[in-house]
Amino acid sequence: MKYYIVAGEASGDLHASNLMRGIKKKDSNAEFRFFGGDLMKAQGGTLVKHYREMAFMGFIEVLMNIRSIAQNLKACKEDIITYKPDVVILVDYPGFNLRIARFSKESGFKVFYYIAPKVWAWKESRVKIIKRYVDQLFIIFPFEIEYFRNHSIEPIFEGNPSIDAIAFKLNKDQTFNDFVKQNSLPEKPIIALVAGSRKQEIKYNLPQMLKMVEKFPDYQFVIAGAPSLNLSVYQQYINDTPVSIVYNQTYQLFKHSTLALVTSGTATLESALLDTPEVVCYKGGLLSMLIAWIVIKVKYISLVNLIMNREVVTELKQYDLNPSRLYKETSTLLPGNPKRNEMLNDFSKLKEVLGGEGASERVGARVVSILMN
Repeated sequence: MKYYIVAGEASGDLHASNLMRGIKKKDSNAEFRFFGGDLMKAQGGTLVKHYREMAFMGFIEVLMNIRSIAQNLKACKEDIITYKPDVVILVDYPGFNLRIARFSKESGFKVFYYIAPKVWAWKESRVKIIKRYVDQLFIIFPFEIEYFRNHSIEPIFEGNPSIDAIAFKLNKDQTFNDFVKQNSLPEKPIIALVAGSRKQEIKYNLPQMLKMVEKFPDYQFVIAGAPSLNLSVYQQYINDTPVSIVYNQTYQLFKHSTLALVTSGTATLESALLDTPEVVCYKGGLLSMLIAWIVIKVKYISLVNLIMNREVVTELKQYDLNPSRLYKETSTLLPGNPKRNEMLNDFSKLKEVLGGEGASERVGARVVSILMN
């Protein structure tokens, strides 16, 4: 069968490549054409456009590149019509992919969506688009099952691909000594600072995290540098604070850290999956936070707590993110403290809820089974 896949980001490229691997195991004659990246290309088929030409983030960047986005949408639509696939599979990237979903469905093609938009958090109006234009929705969080059923959508859950992403990138053989030596770090236990991937997140969260450096002299603090941000973005907040920074090694940093201070996002889940106790920190501009409180409709901001439906990790939001609270919560997660052991036990339960490795491959197998029935 012929499969047209659209993935617009690096993470989507990874998850879609595993999806393709699962499809090929069930359909030896599978043919692929796709918007994606190098990992998808390695699975075979034709790469029409690389995600590097599509990954625009933030309101201003989207506005500045509105013409390019329109051209990409047009090219994708025309290519789908020409290719005439048996199914169009959309991977995450909702701003772009929901438009392709509507076009594909109205053009007579089957539409499957893998990694549902986070409509339970914001932009709930997108549920109507999914219901109308997506034939089969594949989700990655167990709590989404009930949510979508309540909206008359029957989703399929086969596990969370973050487990696969970690397995793909993590060097499991690297020791702590290897890590510190490779990065010219002292041989002291590490507290990781994962302050986000956007300048605004760094601006509001990193300064609060850095206030902990002098309070824990027996530890070294290491910042996980976001690939999209250069050193100068961090340096304006670091100044003379004795802290290190490593790039493109977030999973390794989590693995070798005693604990982590993490800005809300996927990193909160990754920290848990790598058994690194964490304090979730999130602060923003007053106007942005007011809008968020009005628009976002979830009880928790961390994926760990959302999945477990209870507070497993402490969330310090806005005014709660202050030196005294952060010091208190960080101290309770040091080795020998009961809260640390409780959190690690909860992380084990979290992994059971999410399932093991191979989520994307299992979805690939289900895709073929559905199409053949």
